Amino acid sequence: MSDAPADTAALHADAVAVLTRWEPTSPAAAEARDRTLALLAAGPVAVTRAHRPGHVTASVLIVDATGERLLFCLHGKFKQWVQLGGHCEPTDRTLAGAALREATEESGIAGLRIDPVPIDVDIHPVPCQGGSFHHDVRFAVVAPPGAVEQVSDESEALGWFPPDRLPTPRLSGVDQLLEPGLAVLRRGLLRPAP
Repeated sequence: MSDAPADTAALHADAVAVLTRWEPTSPAAAEARDRTLALLAAGPVAVTRAHRPGHVTASVLIVDATGERLLFCLHGKFKQWVQLGGHCEPTDRTLAGAALREATEESGIAGLRIDPVPIDVDIHPVPCQGGSFHHDVRFAVVAPPGAVEQVSDESEALGWFPPDRLPTPRLSGVDQLLEPGLAVLRRGLLRPAP
């Protein structure tokens, strides 16, 4: 029996469906996807931060409208540069929706466009619940032309950086989402503004 709220059932079902049909972008992402699907076998509780063995989170790689810069935040707790994203909420119905909500909240940018197909899955330890794991499903997002970011309570700073000049220090998982995220742009799935 699950102790997760009943309203997480739709998000759980979406997470299982999305990850089951997803073609991983690397061997590491394939292993993380398989481990995340095994975690999701616990039921809807696995998409909530109450699940101590680990829980699904959603994050994004935000590209500006020119396709030349990426937005990262200097995380307030980790004191390192990371992609935007975080915990799923009971109101989230899809992983892509959770990622887009987090991106909008943390960047202050309205009108972000998301590709609903993940670009990466990463599992990393976090201090939640006294020690847990984030099973982070990551998506590519394009910002509208003229987007101006606004720092949220969770960040110390936000900054746009060219892919070949990323800020440091940054969490190790950031680098593995660059290639699949930029590949989405190259394939034209999220077309920057002309």
